[in-house]
Amino acid sequence: MSAPEKYHRINIWEYLGQENSSDIEELQRVISGFTCPRNPDVERFLKTSAVDFTRKSQSVTYLALSNEGSELLGYFSIAVKPLTIRTDRISRTFAKRLERVSKLDEAAQTYTTAAYLIAQLGKNYTDGANEKISGSDLLKLAWDVVKTLQRLAGGVVAFVEAEEHEKLLDFYQRNHFWISDKRASDSGDLVQLIRIIK
Repeated sequence: MSAPEKYHRINIWEYLGQENSSDIEELQRVISGFTCPRNPDVERFLKTSAVDFTRKSQSVTYLALSNEGSELLGYFSIAVKPLTIRTDRISRTFAKRLERVSKLDEAAQTYTTAAYLIAQLGKNYTDGANEKISGSDLLKLAWDVVKTLQRLAGGVVAFVEAEEHEKLLDFYQRNHFWISDKRASDSGDLVQLIRIIK
């Protein structure tokens, strides 16, 4: 079975859109079974913030479910955020694409543009669900949403922010993202990795 035949995604607005209490209870039941011992922040976000962020349009969370039994395998969240890209980190071809949708700060030699942020990405470790989807397949489900958004609203770039762990950075680089910059956060430095939307 290929990846598209094994999984599907559901935008949690499908549970929240009607404000039907039984739909919201079902959503809470589904996400309450999510565990991610490798990254407690990913688990905490889904259980405590995803619904509120979606309602406030800060980001939208999607659940990745198995086609057999609709088991929760993982989730991802997508937001639109400003992104600053240094001119010395990009090709001339990419710079020309950015010029159409961004602003160049000549003094700082940076472009600032709206970009799609894959803000959260996590597999469910409950009862071995993490073995039923690869990280790459989960990221592909997120990337398919980004491509759809581009066709609906435009844009040329998406990005992720990751802790500076070699294995994690290698994962994103194998999936066509490249290191653009670092930024300080409350929890330490985050590496920004970007990918051109073609």
